[in-house]
Amino acid sequence: MSIFRHARFETSYAKPNALPDSSAPEIAFVGRSNAGKSSAINTLVGHNRLAFVSKTPGRTQLINFFRLPSGVALVDLPGFGYAQVPEPIRRQWQDLLEKYLTRRPNVIGLIHIMDSRHPLTHLDRQLLDWFTPSGRPVHILLTKSDKLTRGPAAQTLMDVRRELAQWGPSVTAQLFSSLKKTGMDDAERVVTNWLESLIPDPDKEKPPAEGEEGRG
Repeated sequence: MSIFRHARFETSYAKPNALPDSSAPEIAFVGRSNAGKSSAINTLVGHNRLAFVSKTPGRTQLINFFRLPSGVALVDLPGFGYAQVPEPIRRQWQDLLEKYLTRRPNVIGLIHIMDSRHPLTHLDRQLLDWFTPSGRPVHILLTKSDKLTRGPAAQTLMDVRRELAQWGPSVTAQLFSSLKKTGMDDAERVVTNWLESLIPDPDKEKPPAEGEEGRG
């Protein structure tokens, strides 16, 4: 069964300092306001209206928490970069993003949503420059891939992956379509690997057996 199934809305926060202390893993979702972030979340969790989808980009103004049965939280962050949002609100959203992603220690990875027809904009690159030094992984969903035919879609993915090499192997990318429900297995595989990496390796935790210490 999908690791994203049975997600439920938990709560919203307007300010990062209002977030309660938690040790549960959090997976953050971020992207430009018109990149299809809410639709991608809804597709992954199998719920058409869990995350609010608006015809007017930039409506997500809060940090929205969705809780999985495992205890993991999917965290929907405000979209960024939409030109018609007043400048004071854009600054407020930027501050919200920055404080959450830099001060929340249990964020284990970032799902970065990009429109496959307009990937790696200036703001997307800025976010990668800023976030990747944390050492936490980033996985990019190139959404709306159904708008591209097979050849251009494959070329877009190849070009994006080539450019992502400058940020290192912890930044990965895939094609994704909320309309066609394609790319879900790949996204689940990536997040599953993130979660499994949190589980201690019992072999590494074991003390050396009697008589083995000092061998080498």
